[in-house]
Amino acid sequence: MAAGLLVVGAGLASAILPTAELDSAGPSENKVLFVYGGWPGHEPVECRDLFVPWMESLGWNVTVSDSQDVYADGDLMGSLDLVVQTWTMGTIERENLQGLLEAVKGGVGLAGWHGGLGDAYRQETEYQFMVGGQWVAHPGNEIDHTVEIIDHEDPITAGLSDFAVHTEQYYMHVDPNNTVLATTTFSAEHAPWIDGATMPVVWKKVYGKGRVFYTSLGHVASVFDTPEVLTIMQRGILWASESRHAATPDLVNPVYPSR
Repeated sequence: MAAGLLVVGAGLASAILPTAELDSAGPSENKVLFVYGGWPGHEPVECRDLFVPWMESLGWNVTVSDSQDVYADGDLMGSLDLVVQTWTMGTIERENLQGLLEAVKGGVGLAGWHGGLGDAYRQETEYQFMVGGQWVAHPGNEIDHTVEIIDHEDPITAGLSDFAVHTEQYYMHVDPNNTVLATTTFSAEHAPWIDGATMPVVWKKVYGKGRVFYTSLGHVASVFDTPEVLTIMQRGILWASESRHAATPDLVNPVYPSR
């Protein structure tokens, strides 16, 4: 087994939600790479132990790595259906970054949350182009706020209502072509100049042929104790996992209408 790779057994945690609450279990033989590390404050190990056993409970073949070097393994990357990453900040070697970018562009799905996907490798603009956004602030740090579901038809958010959370309210620079499924609205309390600003919280997009799913929720593992947060993340993983098994969707959805 290569350095940095391990297989996490299902005994670490049980499935998070009954599968009956999900629209689909995705392709039954998915091959997934879960990469974790970076800033420890976002609890990458705890999140590993939350999501890897759930994916294994679906019958998926999950490889876990605490090293970015795995992205440069062309044979492995070419065999995958999905990459799930939680790696906040840090840097990445050029060969590793190119391996990830080319895999997703070629059809591998990508899913992640919070800073583990939306605040990794801050200097890598092509990476940000792939993800669809980059964290820049969380005014007030961990605060009470509301997540508003704006698409009640999409399978990722269907059946969910607006919900309250106490966590970081991410302010992000985002791609206007993201297909946004949920938002949050800022008040004047911590940054008066953004009073009333609406910010995407959940989105999906494509990069090349690869499906990309992101939610800014998930500062620490306990945020997923909120059922809506966990359901959105699980469904987003399922959606991204179908990237190789379904036609590439047309998700260009600009905020600014064309003339």
